[in-house]
Amino acid sequence: MEHHTTSNWTLTRTSRTHAGGRAEHAAIICEGRTTTYGKLHRDSNRAAHALRDAGIGPGDRVAYLGRESENYYLTILACAKAGAVLVPVNWRLTQGEVDHILRDSGAVLLFVDDEFWETADRVRPQLPGLRTVVRVDGTDSEGEPARGAGLPAWYADHPTTDLEPGTGPDDAVVQIYTSGTTGLPKGAVLAHRSFFTLPAAMREHGADWLDWLPDDVSLISLPGFGIAGIGWFMHTFNAGGTSVVMPQFIPQEAVRLIREHGVTITFAAPAMLQMMMAERGAGPAAFTSLRKIAYGAAPMSETLLERCLAVFGCQFAQIYASTETGSVAVCLPPEAHRPGTGLLKSVGRPCPGNEVKVIGPDGESLPPGETGQICVRTPSRMLGYWNLPEATERTVVGEWLHMGDAGYLDEDGYVYLRDRMNDTIIVAGQNIYPAEVEKALAAHPAVADAAVVGLPDPHWGEAVHAVVVPRPGATVKPRELLVALRAHLADYKIPSAFHFAEDLPRNPSGKILRRAVRDRLTAEAPPAAERLTLPVQRRDSARTASLPPQRQHA
Repeated sequence: MEHHTTSNWTLTRTSRTHAGGRAEHAAIICEGRTTTYGKLHRDSNRAAHALRDAGIGPGDRVAYLGRESENYYLTILACAKAGAVLVPVNWRLTQGEVDHILRDSGAVLLFVDDEFWETADRVRPQLPGLRTVVRVDGTDSEGEPARGAGLPAWYADHPTTDLEPGTGPDDAVVQIYTSGTTGLPKGAVLAHRSFFTLPAAMREHGADWLDWLPDDVSLISLPGFGIAGIGWFMHTFNAGGTSVVMPQFIPQEAVRLIREHGVTITFAAPAMLQMMMAERGAGPAAFTSLRKIAYGAAPMSETLLERCLAVFGCQFAQIYASTETGSVAVCLPPEAHRPGTGLLKSVGRPCPGNEVKVIGPDGESLPPGETGQICVRTPSRMLGYWNLPEATERTVVGEWLHMGDAGYLDEDGYVYLRDRMNDTIIVAGQNIYPAEVEKALAAHPAVADAAVVGLPDPHWGEAVHAVVVPRPGATVKPRELLVALRAHLADYKIPSAFHFAEDLPRNPSGKILRRAVRDRLTAEAPPAAERLTLPVQRRDSARTASLPPQRQHA
């Protein structure tokens, strides 16, 4: 395949190139259905013509509410070819949250799966600007295909000829709404270049930390409405590889797909890898095709890495990114994934073409070792937040993207995260970063997962609370955890209360939603003065509280 730079490449041009050079190669495999690059190009051309006939013009927002499938990715290409901007909607959201995204984006057309038709039908009357709603799968109440319905029927009579939207690498193509961990989701507008700069820079610098090859088979197991899912697909698509798309992550199904289709690369959160390894038949023999796994959203302990290396038997790369960066900003390459190196505490070094600095409250750069706010300069970053110029100016200062994470750089340029700036716990004037405590808890053999938050304390301002998910079949008591933590943490960092739960709330990218954890604790616990009776300096009498079981949610 032709290697290219990002100077003039768009998703439209890539689709045309693959249709000419690898038309019969599988582009997408989903639930047993295979879509070749030739068919994907022709069908997305038809859909682009249909969009134009529906009055969709350059810059118009087109929303998609549905699970990941060939139809979803076809729609992205159709929007690109029509000059429109796709707005993926998180299908896990409530009706009110869906309404916010459709209203905020000003979407004029909505594609929706039958599964979510009721939600769309309820919000549509409140959105006069939403002119058209297209049912994607067109099934009836019994799940059988409905005659003349569905996305293929909607564009079937349109030509397969190429469209030239007149857009370039710096024009908007996708508007992804942030997870909203600190308020209402904001629409981060990404240009075509976001999906080209990283692979091009890797090739230019001869780095193979992350690479997508034409003969790769890539498992897409994260939702496409977030940057992790859509980004991983787009990098595979631009390379000409095959994407095996999961409408929803199910560990047993992921193991089967890897074995059945000879998956070579994938991206997953550490918790997803743990679930896969727990499946029956998930031994090394099931993963012989894998050459590389990228992971992110949470750090990986050395204990978990050793298990992953033994079971998956391939290279690992950690990535640090956000919706706003548009692509991977920092990477811990495979060669750093060796137990005992100490580098596993880092998220890696800036990817080729990117820069990282750490600033203090005055905005000045801090020297190595000092904790401050992490800032990234990358050519893949967002164009800005949709209709939020002030929020954009706070996040993008000059050419630097302020990440909202606290961390530091070492002398060799490796980036170490402390935590989210707004998740920092302050106990009697001392800063405590939850991720550090969570990592220490995760090292305990009986702990499967952990979340650490700060709750108000009448004496110390805040107190550290830990929510622990025990491993299946394991039992663990607070005293055991206290003894284990004392060997790794300063006394003031050790939780003053432990809560136990079946699982933790996470966003679609796998990040712990600490705000949701705090809300659950606050709702279930007694008033603060009664709840937090343990002095911060004493740990020998930590009490236990029970957090009611709650299923994982976005």
